[in-house]
Amino acid sequence: MKYLLPAALILCLWQSVVWVTDVPAFILPPPAKVAVTLWGNRALLAEHAIVTLSEVMIGLLLGAILGMVTALGLAMAPRLDRWLKPVLVLSQSIPVFALAPILTLWFGYGLWSKIMMALLIIYFPVTSAFHDALVATPPAWLRQAEVMGGTRWRVLWFLRVPAALPGLMSGLRLAAVYAPIGAIIGEWVGASRGLGYLMLLSNGRAKTGLMFAAVLVVAVMTILLHAVVNRLACKIENKSRGQAEPSL
Repeated sequence: MKYLLPAALILCLWQSVVWVTDVPAFILPPPAKVAVTLWGNRALLAEHAIVTLSEVMIGLLLGAILGMVTALGLAMAPRLDRWLKPVLVLSQSIPVFALAPILTLWFGYGLWSKIMMALLIIYFPVTSAFHDALVATPPAWLRQAEVMGGTRWRVLWFLRVPAALPGLMSGLRLAAVYAPIGAIIGEWVGASRGLGYLMLLSNGRAKTGLMFAAVLVVAVMTILLHAVVNRLACKIENKSRGQAEPSL
């Protein structure tokens, strides 16, 4: 429900721009025309949306797992952290668009090149957020664990990981927003299916209404994905807050 008011304001602003500027429909179609196009092409949009959603979900799952494993490895190996963390930061200086053609060359025009794009674009936020939370475990907890004789692995799993869950959830919230971006970029570079492909196809054929309809579907998909991830994250965070200091 919290998205309804901003959506209504955007639609009103959109319609106002169309009225005031009298811009041609092939440049900026009015919302009503886009809605009619969306409904009339719902089967086509759904077909391509399923492809894009598959890419996003697989990329999100793999990227989250890889990011969590990397963060745990860095937290458990300080020497590895000193060497690998700068490499991860440096890797973010490479524009995502520059990697898309390379991934398409390596993985082809199918799902995997788009999955890898989604994976790469969310890998760093998840890794960084989870790692920063792991190394920020309250020192008093760590001292208590040392006094109690907790091993490194028990301290990690029963103390540091539970304490770092809010940070991990923040990274996953960002990942839910970024993953569709990666998939769409991959489809723009090379694809035969998906909403990104449909956008380019519609643009090339001057079907602006269909292109805007595809954009709206992507926006709704991203909002719903973020809402689902946020709901799960809130449940996990509430459960972690309700627990006392983890016992070893």
